[in-house]
Amino acid sequence: MPLKVSFELSDKDLRYFRKKMREVRQGAKQREEPEVIRATSELIEEMRGGDVPDFVRERILKLEVMVRMLEDSEWRLSGADRSHVMNAMAYFAEAEDLIPDSIPGIGFLDDAIMVELVVGELQHEIEAYEDFCTFRSMQEKMRGKKENEVSREEWLAGRRAQLHSRMRRRRRSRRSRGRGHGGTKVPFSLF
Repeated sequence: MPLKVSFELSDKDLRYFRKKMREVRQGAKQREEPEVIRATSELIEEMRGGDVPDFVRERILKLEVMVRMLEDSEWRLSGADRSHVMNAMAYFAEAEDLIPDSIPGIGFLDDAIMVELVVGELQHEIEAYEDFCTFRSMQEKMRGKKENEVSREEWLAGRRAQLHSRMRRRRRSRRSRGRGHGGTKVPFSLF
């Protein structure tokens, strides 16, 4: 029978995790992008293949979206937008994290918490990318059914530009409102 354990991260807790994230990001500036992507992908595979709790497994998909976002040549995330995602992923490329991954049951707890924080930080980027993937998939299904089709690149470029613009606009709007983080309830199901 599953046991549901919920806890709330206070402002102090969130500051602590964000401080750790900033420290890792500072150290990650010397790491090359392919190295960060590779290390994050290895962590995903380790979590997927290992005996990890379901609350960790559920978060793997969110981390995978970030990797795909960077590797998707049609999404073409570049410049400050790309750096924003890379900086957010830095923690997952770090070999030393707060709780050693080898501890059964809780070794990936810090990774799961960091995924939640990063997903919140990258909410607009993730939503825009998922919208792009949905659009691309729908357009692929419709290809050949229309006369006077525009080229694949033209329709992808148009949608990509709209979504990149929306992503930046929403990020700016969020910053101008201030983040105003209160405690964040983080539910985990443990078996």
